[in-house]
Amino acid sequence: MVVRLSERTPVVSSDRLLSECVPPPRFADVRFSTYRPDPEEPSQAEVLTVLTERAAHLATPRPAPARSLWSRFRPSPAAPGKPGVYLDGGFGVGKTHLLASLWHEAAGPKMYCTFVELTNLVGALGLRTAVDALSAYRLICIDEFELDDPGDTMLISRLLGQLVEAGVEFAATSNTLPDKLGEGRFQAVDFLREIQGLAARFDVRRVDGPDYRHRGLPVAPDPWPDEKVEQEAAVRANASCDHFVDLHRHLAELHPSKYGALLDGVEAVAITDVRPLTDENVALRIVVLADRMYDRNLPLLAGGVPLDRLFSPDMLKGGYRKKYLRALSRLIALARAA
Repeated sequence: MVVRLSERTPVVSSDRLLSECVPPPRFADVRFSTYRPDPEEPSQAEVLTVLTERAAHLATPRPAPARSLWSRFRPSPAAPGKPGVYLDGGFGVGKTHLLASLWHEAAGPKMYCTFVELTNLVGALGLRTAVDALSAYRLICIDEFELDDPGDTMLISRLLGQLVEAGVEFAATSNTLPDKLGEGRFQAVDFLREIQGLAARFDVRRVDGPDYRHRGLPVAPDPWPDEKVEQEAAVRANASCDHFVDLHRHLAELHPSKYGALLDGVEAVAITDVRPLTDENVALRIVVLADRMYDRNLPLLAGGVPLDRLFSPDMLKGGYRKKYLRALSRLIALARAA
């Protein structure tokens, strides 16, 4: 029986949201020992050394709260200088591999999520509940750190500030240096204080390598006729099949924190009549869904326009450009897997 994602309305508990904050399956087995620094890029080996040392610090449980006022301000000699480390670099240089390796080495409780998942989690739980839940964590790893709007800037600034006060440490990756987050998306000057406050919490480390902006987009496979998409979905085990418009309208009715649960039990995703997008809100929901599909390695059977025409040329030049390029790369890879 073919599943219709557009007919599913999952209920996701806060316990499930927290329990799913672990590296996705494709990074479940990575370790520092499996990272291969490019000998032509010395920064990669340098970052590997920095993170290995931080992992040694994080391998022990978090120290008990200090008993005296003076000791609260006396740093541990084994502790890093800042509560967070931030890996900046282009696509495909191994930042996520390194981040997941750090998570695997650290003592618990610990958390791993993308920036979007973190903002969705806080949105679902509320700031106070999120702070209470996350304050006990030893380490929080945040992949693809970026600030898309003023609300996210202030929300995550407040969250990190309160968690740092509670002794939580952080590691993050992004393609944008932390004092440049938000540029091109909103008037960052209005939120400079919050952005600089975030940057001050991280030890920034550059990971050099070929930048994805200098690579061409992967060529999308030819779309299938809609009839073939439906026929193939009908014979594949645990496949879903939805019309593109039905799917993106349904996504608008769900909190993005539920997009992962929407795919429970699904082993392949089929979408008919894929159309070019012009609405940025719709496009960003598709980006989140694409990330959850990619995490789960779900083959994509797609009809309609070729996937490399999904986002308009204006979108690919705008402030969310990196998100759209990442989504295209992932969707095309999943379509090829089908």
